[in-house]
Amino acid sequence: MKIGITCYPTYGGSGVVATELGIELAARGHEIHFISYAMPIRLSTAHERIHFHEVEVTSYPLFDHPPYTLALATKMLEVAEQAQLDLLHVHYAIPHSVSALLARMMATPKKLPFITTLHGTDITLVGSDRSYLPITRFSIEQSDGVTSISNYLRERTIREFEIKRPIEVIPNFVNCDQYMRCEDQSARKQWTEHDEPILMHLSNFRPVKRITDVVEIFALVREKIPAKLVMMGDGPDRGAAEYIVRKKNLSKDVFFMGKQDNVQEKLGLADLFLLPSEEESFGLAALEAMACEVPVIATNVGGVPEVVTDGVDGYLIAPHDVESGAERALEILTRPDRGRSMGKRARIHAKAKYCANDVIPMYEAYYRKVLEAVQPAPSAVNAR
Repeated sequence: MKIGITCYPTYGGSGVVATELGIELAARGHEIHFISYAMPIRLSTAHERIHFHEVEVTSYPLFDHPPYTLALATKMLEVAEQAQLDLLHVHYAIPHSVSALLARMMATPKKLPFITTLHGTDITLVGSDRSYLPITRFSIEQSDGVTSISNYLRERTIREFEIKRPIEVIPNFVNCDQYMRCEDQSARKQWTEHDEPILMHLSNFRPVKRITDVVEIFALVREKIPAKLVMMGDGPDRGAAEYIVRKKNLSKDVFFMGKQDNVQEKLGLADLFLLPSEEESFGLAALEAMACEVPVIATNVGGVPEVVTDGVDGYLIAPHDVESGAERALEILTRPDRGRSMGKRARIHAKAKYCANDVIPMYEAYYRKVLEAVQPAPSAVNAR
């Protein structure tokens, strides 16, 4: 199949999933065309079946903000016609599904079906804003197919938007051949000289991720045992986290790594992963850590319980409860056998439910289902 994928190219879960999906689909013989205003952060176009099309938005004095939604719709149509795309797959409802809808309308009479994948804040934050709710509902209803990354997000979308159409749950995934425990643990020396336990966090450092709670949990742990904290990512709350680190005299123990591409190379060195988010529709970073045999302490919110099993491959705590987070962390870190046992079960869980080898075929089957519905001729479904 020839598939156009649109996502936000920034350091966030939806962009990561969309990019990894395109890479995996290309490896399975499909032709993938990414359409966005910038190259997705984890994307390399070195693969012969992966193409990137930049959406150029012209500034004009009349507009306070460039009309990206319209420019994106135009580029979608242009790529669809030139590459003869079978369908568009947009990640994040606003504004991508609106642009795809416009592109489909402009493509008439030729059908250009599009699938919308809901990731989280497009529903829980942006979409639920009263000013965006009608257009978000409309674009979801008008999509030829809709998927959600978790059962939690599916049910919340149906409830808050009163969606009548079916929504398919296809979870986030991880390449289990790439995300695994590092056999050579010598790279830990870049952070610790005496092999102290290493805690890690990975996110886009937005307020919803509560990275200040990550530091607070670590500070309580550090009062009891020597340890190190590795922070991967960047975003608006980095300054607040760095301030707490300085205030608590933890600068020698906390490492802000900025944005990282090959995160599995570092996750595979960790002893514990922290994800104390205010809200999570899935928890992709937690899954990536689990695949690397790292136990997780995360908040019991949203879709996280679908990924982390409390007391088995990690622990679930209440939002803002840094004391409980620290207690659970110490329970894992002061008993190495406990941490390794949990880590091994975490990988078993990740492999059983969330490996790319199992999830990508779910997307392929869904693509075929959508194409069969809008283009009954079986020739339109066959992979090219």
